[in-house]
Amino acid sequence: MVTTMALFVSCEDSSDVLSEIIQDRQEPLGTAWNIRMVYTDSTKIQAILTAPRHVDYTNLSFRYAEFPEGLKVVFYDNLERENELVADYGILYSDTKLIDLKGNVRLQSHDGSVLTTTQLFWDAESEWLFTEKPFRFEDNDYNFEALRLDTNKEFTKFQTGSLIGTVIVSEEKDTIEQQ
Repeated sequence: MVTTMALFVSCEDSSDVLSEIIQDRQEPLGTAWNIRMVYTDSTKIQAILTAPRHVDYTNLSFRYAEFPEGLKVVFYDNLERENELVADYGILYSDTKLIDLKGNVRLQSHDGSVLTTTQLFWDAESEWLFTEKPFRFEDNDYNFEALRLDTNKEFTKFQTGSLIGTVIVSEEKDTIEQQ
């Protein structure tokens, strides 16, 4: 009687169980080494991304791509000037177009301004940068550190937490003539 029961259990249809096991696997769709991705818009180069390794998880329900050994992105503005971003690690969330950059994050613009931090989020849709981590920003007019950042890609509109450092402020005289 015991032998018959064991044979019955082992012959049970396990296709549903096998499907669940396959579905739960978090295996990447593919892995590529020494990649170079060129992003264009109307035949104009917008950015060039290079990385030692790219791991593609776009086969999962929450699609993403990972750059576990770091990445470098060269962005081009409307005047084709280069702005460079490097990080030790990156992850691109496909559906939200949000990029999470970690470890020795450095963004250097064509004018020499430099932003450094340990983590930086880039919203590719709205071209917005933000972090809750401490960061340092330097250019011709500013040299400061703060605890959080929320800014557009040109750094013309930004909000920070507590500032530490030097900010040069110029004052213009009122040009309205008195009558």
